[in-house]
Amino acid sequence: MAPPRASAKARKRASLFETKTDNYLDEIALYDRQIRLWGMEAQNAIRNARILLITVKALGNEIAKNLVLAGIDSLTISDLSPVEAEDLGAQFFLTEEDIGKNIQKLNPRVKCSILPGDPFTSQETSYVQGFDIVIATDLPVVKLNIVNDATRINQTRFYCAGSHGVYGYMFADLIQHTFSYERDPSNSLLKPGDAETPTRVIVDVKRVDTAEKRKELVTKREIYQPLRLINLAPLPADILSKPRRLRAISPLLPCLRALWEFESLHEGARKDARPSIDSSGDLGTLSILVNDKVKELQLPGGHVNSDFMRTFVQNAYAELAPTSAFIGAALSQDAINVLGGKQQPCQNLMLFNGEGGKAEVLALVPAVMKT
Repeated sequence: MAPPRASAKARKRASLFETKTDNYLDEIALYDRQIRLWGMEAQNAIRNARILLITVKALGNEIAKNLVLAGIDSLTISDLSPVEAEDLGAQFFLTEEDIGKNIQKLNPRVKCSILPGDPFTSQETSYVQGFDIVIATDLPVVKLNIVNDATRINQTRFYCAGSHGVYGYMFADLIQHTFSYERDPSNSLLKPGDAETPTRVIVDVKRVDTAEKRKELVTKREIYQPLRLINLAPLPADILSKPRRLRAISPLLPCLRALWEFESLHEGARKDARPSIDSSGDLGTLSILVNDKVKELQLPGGHVNSDFMRTFVQNAYAELAPTSAFIGAALSQDAINVLGGKQQPCQNLMLFNGEGGKAEVLALVPAVMKT
């Protein structure tokens, strides 16, 4: 008996695939919900995407899982760190030999591979070439800057993220990104060329009326800056001018900046650049750095109390599955939106505080860009 004929809707969707595989109708069925959510054009971009993921701990595992299930073309992994006993409680994939196999079981259509060599021992930046997005997780800021510099040189979009126990962050440097979204016709006039913020400009606004609905398609462009500049950027003026909003800034921001500066100061000077909770000297230095960052950000005195400081230091290099799951989901969804060119992506730093279950996004802009 002949196999059942695909529905007319499925055949129409399949005809929109840029490249067809032998089982592309199966792909339409597999990704049906995604196609309904963001359309065939975006799904095509996702299925052709090549992602490089650097470091696979608990957070990297979550990101790998989410992107593979979304149906990207390929995932390449770079992680030369040895597996340790504590990894068993936080990671899905444990050895270099098993990483590609285990991830690929989630979606056999996705090609998985290992990046040869160590990206941090070479002066070359070509290892990021050919990738649509590079994601680095749970690395010291010195190495994050090295990867970000390489993506900038090669005009490749970059994400980084870190999990610090109940706290975490995500950062995006998409260099220049154009995205579109539909909205109901509005009285608010958007004109091409208008600047919404120091980083965002209106590119186009057009009507897309159909028999069923009346809509406007708005296209905007965001300009991004690298992590090393954002790490020095002041808080936005609209926050600095409002004491209530200033007090609401997470104390995680000055603590995270202080941790990064501590790592930078001790990189190469000793075997482990991380602060030790058992070292009064390290804790004293970190406390001074936190207070310095509070002043630099013009936050009120006492913004980081001793209890938060103690909890942050104790959690600084711990991995908790719920935190990794939240940040991994947020980063993966943002990357998928970027690939599809739909919706506004993160601009540019997200901070997560698991104690209060709160995430906030700060659009930090270097002083040279402020108008």
